[in-house]
Amino acid sequence: MILGLIFLIIFFSLILIKSTDLVIVAIRRLSRETHTGVFALSAVILAVGTSFPELFVGITSALEGAPSVSLGDITGSNIANIALIGGLAALTAGRVNVHGDYLRREVWIALIASVIPVFLILDKTLSRIDGLILISLYLANASSFFKTRFVQIGKEQQEESFFYRFLRQFNHVASRKRKEIGRFFIGIALMLFSADCMVRIAVYLASLANIPEFMIGVVFIAVGTSLPELVFSFRSLQEHEPSMFFGNLLGSTIVNSSLIIGIVSLIHPIHLIAVSQYFIAVATFILVFVCFWIFIRTKHRLERWEAVMLLLLYLTFLIAELSKMP
Repeated sequence: MILGLIFLIIFFSLILIKSTDLVIVAIRRLSRETHTGVFALSAVILAVGTSFPELFVGITSALEGAPSVSLGDITGSNIANIALIGGLAALTAGRVNVHGDYLRREVWIALIASVIPVFLILDKTLSRIDGLILISLYLANASSFFKTRFVQIGKEQQEESFFYRFLRQFNHVASRKRKEIGRFFIGIALMLFSADCMVRIAVYLASLANIPEFMIGVVFIAVGTSLPELVFSFRSLQEHEPSMFFGNLLGSTIVNSSLIIGIVSLIHPIHLIAVSQYFIAVATFILVFVCFWIFIRTKHRLERWEAVMLLLLYLTFLIAELSKMP
């Protein structure tokens, strides 16, 4: 019974990922066809696109009255982004070089964004005020730091750069407006449906196995909602774009920890029940993140053996979490 429910979570995760692709491609191509939002809209979609699964799971879990599922999903996704996805992609590529100094700032912004919710939830509750604080912090960061990046992405889009080629290769869809509008609404509907099914199954599984909803999110749902980052990471390295690889991992972490958690707690305050599990997961993320930062800082590249270390840390985390389940 439990294995069947886990399989259903994986199944609906795949539907969620595919529907995310439909929405992203539809918006990008509509912006190109109508010549609107070329810079801001398209850049924002790319900046948060791989976090759409976490966003929709968060919204549906909040509306279902189970925001702890989203908190677990976000926490687990942040760990998976750095350790599992970063490790797998770097292990496959063999070596990932770090180009430019912008990583110095992005690394610290990602770490700070991930730690701020921990301080806000020390009273065991993320209130609507806390949600507004997190959303405001994200908007402040996006309006300042990503301003020039958005312009760069917009220019690259006009030149059919890596981003456009990536989306064009990944989704072979027609460029007609009517078809793209249809794909957009179909994608949104599928995202809402699959995310709602995942949350409902997670809540039922937590009740059946007598474990906190947070645990289901941090272990099972987090892996499924992190698949877009995995696909994007592999494609980035295949296209010899290590800056996009690192930028995606760190950008997703920032979006998850500020914007998405903020939206969830704004819809429905998050009351922390699995206190020890949450802080263990947070401690794991900090450990993984510090190791990641040391790896890329020392030689300005991520070696294969360092990728193995990240994967081992994630495996240890999974074993520790699974051992707590009945």
